[in-house]
Amino acid sequence: MKFTLKTIVAATAFVAAGVANAASVTVAANTTYEGLSFSGNGALSFSADLLGALDTGKVAVAGYGAAKATVTKDADGYFLEASAAAPITALTIDSTTRTVLAAATTGGATQTAPALKSVSSGGSLTVTDLNVDIANKRVYATLIGGNGVGTLTNFYLWNIGSITGATQVTGAGTFTTNMTGLSITTEGFNQFSKSLGLLSLGKSALLGVTDFGSISSTIIAKSVTAVPEPSTYALMGLGLVGLSLASRRKAK
Repeated sequence: MKFTLKTIVAATAFVAAGVANAASVTVAANTTYEGLSFSGNGALSFSADLLGALDTGKVAVAGYGAAKATVTKDADGYFLEASAAAPITALTIDSTTRTVLAAATTGGATQTAPALKSVSSGGSLTVTDLNVDIANKRVYATLIGGNGVGTLTNFYLWNIGSITGATQVTGAGTFTTNMTGLSITTEGFNQFSKSLGLLSLGKSALLGVTDFGSISSTIIAKSVTAVPEPSTYALMGLGLVGLSLASRRKAK
């Protein structure tokens, strides 16, 4: 799955601990902030190790919501790639330095596991609506799980190993940030296992995955020219009329 985020936007209700501070501001996508309008996407790509674990359980991967999934397999039916690209909804930035502190996307990917002896009793898991706390190297998400898990919002799912690329939105342009070495939290592993109904072999395969993949975030910042409100035009008109009357009086 793919999701982009380092230089992305933190949309509605982002709750990553430690991100909020007196100098931070959250800007929704396609709105104007200090003369710039932001858009972009985030892409979450599964690692080769994770794809191997999915092969063990014959797990299917599909896009969810606004995300577009890319899934390719070889002639034998084994994964070559699984990713999902999701649109940016908001960015949280430091209002002084324009450092990107957090980003959010909408949409994700669904994994469906069939019943398979010693591997899985069957289940499903959707990972969607990523909120990436770049400042603290954490990834939060909404999980929708089978086998009684239900919906878990703002769930602390992964830790980020390293961050490279753009860290600030310095003006108009395209800014790409890469977050690699995603490692799952203990509770994240538990919810993955329960949702997919993993049995001994399935859990063993998932335990062997130390790197779940990477997140790539691409932010596009465009300059926006402010358009005066109608009331502003009216005031300008009155001002011009006043200047015209004043010049006539002087002429008389």
